[in-house]
Amino acid sequence: MQVYAFVGKTGTGKSYNAQSVAKENDIHYIIDDAILIKNTKVIAGKSAKTEANFIASVKAAIFLEKSRQDEMKKVLNVEKPDKILILGTSDDMVKKIATNLDLGEIYKTIYIEDVASEEQINKARKSRVEDGKHVVPVPTFEIKKQFSGYFLDSLKIFNIFNKDENEQETEKTIIRPTYSYLGKYYISDNVINSIVSYAVSKVDGVTKVFRVNTQKYNDGMKLDIDIEIKFGKNIPKLSSEIRNVAIYAIDFATGINLFGININVKSIRK
Repeated sequence: MQVYAFVGKTGTGKSYNAQSVAKENDIHYIIDDAILIKNTKVIAGKSAKTEANFIASVKAAIFLEKSRQDEMKKVLNVEKPDKILILGTSDDMVKKIATNLDLGEIYKTIYIEDVASEEQINKARKSRVEDGKHVVPVPTFEIKKQFSGYFLDSLKIFNIFNKDENEQETEKTIIRPTYSYLGKYYISDNVINSIVSYAVSKVDGVTKVFRVNTQKYNDGMKLDIDIEIKFGKNIPKLSSEIRNVAIYAIDFATGINLFGININVKSIRK
């Protein structure tokens, strides 16, 4: 396996440029912030940016914990990549990652200064320092579950010079980890219930929302919604519309991942 390293100080645009560096070197696997990316799909690991503080994030990123090491080694043994790109803030960091994952010596090191101008690097630093923005080099739907409750933005990059019509657009995800500049925050069940109740009450055919109950988990939450509906409404069709409305409302307002919604029709109004 040829191990490539992509090195740059924190906030200089490594993750933003990772896919283009990988493509230029015909690399299909990337290790960035403790996750393994195959092309644009996350296939192993949990992002270090989900950790509660900066120190824990650094430990996760270099695979200091045996459980993270074992998980990643297992997937790499199955995938058997011929090349892999490791992102890090220093030569020492990428070497530690390679050592902890038994990947061998670094074959080639690429520095952020090799692929980005001084102006681009300064712009990336400003975004990190002033806005607390971090880039994950995968589409939002690939990473949303890991970042449930974080602030996410989709960043689409159009490559107007690419002649391949199937590769005209790539997508990255901007996240704002709570430890970076916001401190800890908590969204109460009452707030979530109010958001869902209001959104569902506006659905045509729903006459009353009796109750919204939330069940929270590490990677998202489930909802139970008790409602009253108008007589004559198609219940499966109405339930599907309610689910879509609830998912959109929660995603827009909180960013929390929803992986289950139960609609309970408690009464029918004539």
